[in-house]
Amino acid sequence: MLWSDPENEPPEELRDTQEMLRRLGVLMALAMVVAMIVIGIG
Repeated sequence: MLWSDPENEPPEELRDTQEMLRRLGVLMALAMVVAMIVIGIG
């Protein structure tokens, strides 16, 4: 199994970290939009 893996595949931890950061970025963007709406209404 291991020998068939591509060389440039990032390790599991790095992929998990990247996934977490991506989700965090999406959440931050949503929070910014919600904050702008609340400020706009308020």
